[in-house]
Amino acid sequence: MSKLPTEHKFLDLSDYGRPPARWIAHCFKNTGVTPIHITMLFVVAGVIAIGLMLNQQLWAAAIFLVIKSILDAADGELARVKQTPSYIGRYFDSVADIILNFFFLATICYITAGSWLLTFVAFCAVQLQGTLYNYYYVIFRNRYNGDKTSRIFEDTSPTAMPGETQRNVDRWFWMYYFCYSLFDKAIYQMDKNAEHADHFPKWFMTAVSSFGLGFQLLIISVMLCLGWAAWIIPFFIGYSALIVVFILLRKGINSGRIGNYVKGST
Repeated sequence: MSKLPTEHKFLDLSDYGRPPARWIAHCFKNTGVTPIHITMLFVVAGVIAIGLMLNQQLWAAAIFLVIKSILDAADGELARVKQTPSYIGRYFDSVADIILNFFFLATICYITAGSWLLTFVAFCAVQLQGTLYNYYYVIFRNRYNGDKTSRIFEDTSPTAMPGETQRNVDRWFWMYYFCYSLFDKAIYQMDKNAEHADHFPKWFMTAVSSFGLGFQLLIISVMLCLGWAAWIIPFFIGYSALIVVFILLRKGINSGRIGNYVKGST
C-alpha cells in the first residue's frame, strides 16, 4: 500500500527502501509481529551501525544504516497492510529517529576527532532539512487523500485510534513534541503559507525528498564507504543552504513567477 494515490506519486529519493519494506510487511502480514516490533528492529540496526563505526568497520556500518532505512519504511508498510494505523507507532518511530540521528553524528564526531560544536550544528541542520521535507510532504499527502497518520501541525495530542489508549498517545505525543517542536516551529516561521499553496509539482517534491531521512542516511553511508567520514558533518551544515533555496522555489512556484512555467506538472 502507498502513502499516496497512484496518480499523485512522485520519485521519492529518500524512499529507496520501499520495495524491500513492502516485501517485509507482506511476510509479516498474517503473523503476530506488529509495526512497533519492526520499529524496535530498526533501532537495533541503528545501534549496530554505531557499534561498527566505533570499531572502524565503516562498510559494515554503512550497510546497517541502509538496513535501518528499509526497516524504517517497513513499520509503516506493515501498519498499512494490517490496517492498524497508530499514533503511538508514528511517534515512537519519530522519537527513535531523532535519537539515533544524534548518536550517528556524535559517533562520527568521535571517530574523526571532530568539533562537538559543529556536530551539534550539523544535528540541527539535519533535523531542519528533514522537517522541511516532512512539512511539504504531509501537506501534499493531506491534499491528495494520502496517508493521514501524520498531521501538518503537531501541536496537540490527537484522539487515540482503535487499539490505543489516550493516555499512552498523550505520553508519546509529548515526547515527540519535546524532540521536534522547535524544528517544526522554525520551518513554519520560514514558510507559513505553504499549507495554502495550490501547487506542489512532482519534480519539486522529488527535489525536496533529498532532505528525507532515508536519503540523508544514504549520503552518510556512501561517505563512510569512500573514507570521507571527516567531511560528513561539514557536508550537512553546508547542505542546509538548500533549505532557503527550496522555500524560495516553493514560494516562486505559487506566486506565478515560476508557476506559469511549471503549470501542468503535478
